[in-house]
Amino acid sequence: MADDPISLFDSWFKEARKSELNDAEAMALATATPDGRPSVRMVLLKGHGPDGFTFYTNADSRKGNELAANAHSALLFHWKSLRRQVRIEGPVSEVQPEEADAYFATRGRDSQLGAHASIQSRPLDRRETFEARFEDMARQFAGRDVPRPDRWTGFRVEPRRIEFWSDRPHRLHERRLFTRIEGEWIEGLLYP
Repeated sequence: MADDPISLFDSWFKEARKSELNDAEAMALATATPDGRPSVRMVLLKGHGPDGFTFYTNADSRKGNELAANAHSALLFHWKSLRRQVRIEGPVSEVQPEEADAYFATRGRDSQLGAHASIQSRPLDRRETFEARFEDMARQFAGRDVPRPDRWTGFRVEPRRIEFWSDRPHRLHERRLFTRIEGEWIEGLLYP
């Protein structure tokens, strides 16, 4: 049964990109406060490999603050069209500034301006305030490249546990669990 879970994820992800109607990259990101209060939201996978699964956000957002205080998280991909899920758990680290710069440069200009305009996760009195901030950023950066904001960065979840769940008739699902122990992946099965 010893397969490489990253290769298996690659295979499933390629299938999901062909079959999912919207955002095969969408994943639920679970974080927790220092006292263990959970929080979950959807983010987009922007890179993955043996070193981990990467997403980008504002480090001053709720998720950024929770990751700074408790650098562990869980991810969940649910590909309904394939009747599959992948669960990933592990420690989180911030990507290097050069990596964040490189990804930020690939974003559309309006997304770049939005990253400057948004004070992510902070209270907003009305939508027009945000739209005015966006227009201010558009004027400020008119005619030049939009640099990455200092607090906008990427985070990488280093997988320590990866579970592959496949739907089966009569709720007799298949669950394959890979656990990383001393640098090696150990595979086993779980009861559904």
